[in-house]
Amino acid sequence: MVQQKKSFFTKFLDFVEKNGNKLPHPATIFLALSGVIMVISAIMAHFDVSVTYQAIDRKTFEIGETTKHAVSMLTPDGLRYIFSSAIKNFTGFAPLGTVLVALLGVGVADSSGLISTALKKVVSVTPAPLITIVVVFAGIMSNVASDAGYVVLIPLGAVVFLSFGKHPLAGMAAAFAGVSGGFSANLLVGTLDPLLGGISTEAARIIDPSYEVSAIANYYFMVASTFVITFIGWFVTEKIVIPKLGPYEGDEVGTTHDITEDEKRGLLYSNIATAIFIGVMLYLTVPQNAILRNQETGSLLSGSAFMSGIVLVIALFFFFSGLAFGIGAKTIKNDKDVVKFMSDSMASMGGYLVLVFAAAQFIAYFNYTNIGTIVAVGGANFLESINFTGIPLLIAFIIISGFINLFMGSASAKWAIMAPVFIPMFMQLGYSPEVSQLAYRIGDSTTNIISPLMSYFALIVVFFQKYDKKSGVGTIISLMLPYSMLFMIGWSILLVIWFTIGLPIGPGIPLSY
Repeated sequence: MVQQKKSFFTKFLDFVEKNGNKLPHPATIFLALSGVIMVISAIMAHFDVSVTYQAIDRKTFEIGETTKHAVSMLTPDGLRYIFSSAIKNFTGFAPLGTVLVALLGVGVADSSGLISTALKKVVSVTPAPLITIVVVFAGIMSNVASDAGYVVLIPLGAVVFLSFGKHPLAGMAAAFAGVSGGFSANLLVGTLDPLLGGISTEAARIIDPSYEVSAIANYYFMVASTFVITFIGWFVTEKIVIPKLGPYEGDEVGTTHDITEDEKRGLLYSNIATAIFIGVMLYLTVPQNAILRNQETGSLLSGSAFMSGIVLVIALFFFFSGLAFGIGAKTIKNDKDVVKFMSDSMASMGGYLVLVFAAAQFIAYFNYTNIGTIVAVGGANFLESINFTGIPLLIAFIIISGFINLFMGSASAKWAIMAPVFIPMFMQLGYSPEVSQLAYRIGDSTTNIISPLMSYFALIVVFFQKYDKKSGVGTIISLMLPYSMLFMIGWSILLVIWFTIGLPIGPGIPLSY
């Protein structure tokens, strides 16, 4: 059999994977990086490295000038922080609760057989050429449900691909690209839109005290972006990732496509339970004074119990659907079976808990030392200092935003620092605040999938190792790097085309100020 000659890009990705996987276990890497942060923080503090900037409070949206000095961890105070904060860093790590709560429900749906049976249905009705598009698109749309896509959709991407005879790591890569790389794209308004809009409003009022940036300021562009990112995600998966991975040789097997009579009955019971659950949730969310809406504003998206409890909603959805399926399919006979399924799902996360402990310390140290803020402000000041205008300025802003995202994970925290710098600057150059926010969102989204500081990166490592025990940070970055690069290029081209045509980026939102 004649082997195809590898392209330079494929060789480069192989180099990244090979050398990346020579690194120690990810938990060891995070602990080592924690040590590196300690040393760097001591050096920076010794030279009194600091930044002064205007930032916007993400709760009050008030602007205030702030000075941040590098804080050394190799001081008595720093050492006290290490010992006193270790448990809080671990238990307060945001993705930890999200993952464990969601898995309580998903575990019942999985172990009862609901997920595998539902996938059989999907396989039977979805043409094979469309499955990659469906997975990437579903990942993008899952952003409406906050971070739940990381917990639910990414492992499902592997199972779906395996059922179609494709490599499961390619399925996870496609889902991860949609969930995280396409974080700002969507057909619906998500929780991030009003938050960024509020920050942008206050930054714009530095120039125009009456200006207001709405939650749907980037809606038209983000709808178009959904289809562009879906296409790019499909292209990278089919043309780069799947050929690179080759045939799957692991132990996991895909589901057969035949559905038994018990499974058919289980699906019927599950559909009834799902319909009842959705009906209850509609009652709790749709009326203007519904219980789970924001009781002060009536909003369902901003500050509501529904959005803050979306992970529990998803966990309950899978729990009741899985419970009903198990009763109908006779895979659940009593409450002991249910508790066992939930316990098994928790037991499978032992490795993740170890990894999270190390990752949580690293991220906490990074924040404590102010290194992330110093890098973010430094990048912002650099871009402000270069004398670019027009499209080159926007592209440079996208690249800088993507670079800063590698060091500072929170989208709103970065924007609270960068918006007071760039929105007034762009307004004086004739660009609307909404354009500045749009360019920032492109850069911020595209590098999520290659940043170890991204909160769910540790979870993705665990997911990958289920199908390839030798996979590590190198495997993930080598698979996700093509998505990151082409997402940034494709999204930037879309922005250039949008500007050239002069289309509004949202309802009544112009490009110029």
